[in-house]
Amino acid sequence: MTSPPSLLLRLPTPRCCSCSASASSGGGGSGASVRLASLGGKQRRRHRGVAVMAAAAGGDFDGRVARIASTIRVIPDFPKPGIMFQDITTMLLKPDAFRDTIDLFVERYKDKGITVIAGVEARGFIFGPPIALALGAKFVPLRKPKKLPGEVISEEYSLEYGTDKIEMHVGAVEPNDRAIIVDDLIATGGTLCAAIKLLERAGAEVVECACVIELPELKGRDKLGNKPVFVLVKAD
Repeated sequence: MTSPPSLLLRLPTPRCCSCSASASSGGGGSGASVRLASLGGKQRRRHRGVAVMAAAAGGDFDGRVARIASTIRVIPDFPKPGIMFQDITTMLLKPDAFRDTIDLFVERYKDKGITVIAGVEARGFIFGPPIALALGAKFVPLRKPKKLPGEVISEEYSLEYGTDKIEMHVGAVEPNDRAIIVDDLIATGGTLCAAIKLLERAGAEVVECACVIELPELKGRDKLGNKPVFVLVKAD
């Protein structure tokens, strides 16, 4: 799957954070920088330093991505000191921005023969089901251990200290399914890597991973090898 040409927009961002949006398939985009001057003073104070990478795919893609980026806040030192938590709950309070997020993913994957949207616990459960419904695909939850009843298969992945697992129902994904893995954020890439292995063990083709936000300094893409990742907002 190839990426559309991209356009880089510079926006004001939150004082304590920076977010940017990128739309790509497997790598970063490139494009010209422009200054978006439509945000008011209050929004500028809240969203200082945001860069938005918007694919020039029509339908006011760049404007919609900018609106999404402006609704995401960052909470410093949560859940522990030194962590800048990317909070999408503020975006969910804005129906237009939430709708834009779902629509952008649906527009990317329509007519691609996608049969499975696999959502990673927990915030992948927010975005995955409406995408699946719009595409006419089944939604498959990928859950933490001992959360799913019945027979499951699991995949272990490494944490900074120790390991964790994600699980999926046996039979939820079948050979020849074409899957998109959805999560709110890609950081180190460990969870997405485990999700890819889990679906591929069941015989599915993982077409792409789709995330609202990326933390590029953590180099999560590197862990996924050549598996493409599509993101809307890239944090500086």
